Amino acid sequence: MDTLFPMSAMDAEALQRFLVEAFPDYPPLFVVEEAAGLSVRLRLPKAALRDRPGGTVSGPTLMAFADSTAWIAVCAQIGPVALAVTTSLHIDFLRKPEMVDLFAWGEVLKLGRHLAVVDVAMRSEGRDELVAKAQVTYSIPPR
Repeated sequence: MDTLFPMSAMDAEALQRFLVEAFPDYPPLFVVEEAAGLSVRLRLPKAALRDRPGGTVSGPTLMAFADSTAWIAVCAQIGPVALAVTTSLHIDFLRKPEMVDLFAWGEVLKLGRHLAVVDVAMRSEGRDELVAKAQVTYSIPPR
């Protein structure tokens, strides 16, 4: 792993606090459950899901969850940098997600001086199969 930053600059509790402070006008819809090493795990409660016809979770909801998971994974490594921004997001929708809590696992694949690449896998609660898989690249502002 190519990195210039210390490992795990923020734990799950610090990341959740940062979210609340960074977005004071509306509370975060997801919960940071774990941040360890290069990985994070987030939960998006059923109550926060946006559905679409057919009784499934909307694509934009999954994309926003993937993007948020990647951002949290980057912040876990570099600290509370609110201005890290998405430069690329590729997502594959693999199967119909159920209208239950969703979980996302984000793993930092590369962390450099200016860019970070994060792999995100999403599953419905109680299921082993992936519902979506994303790769997200973030631009890191000068420190």
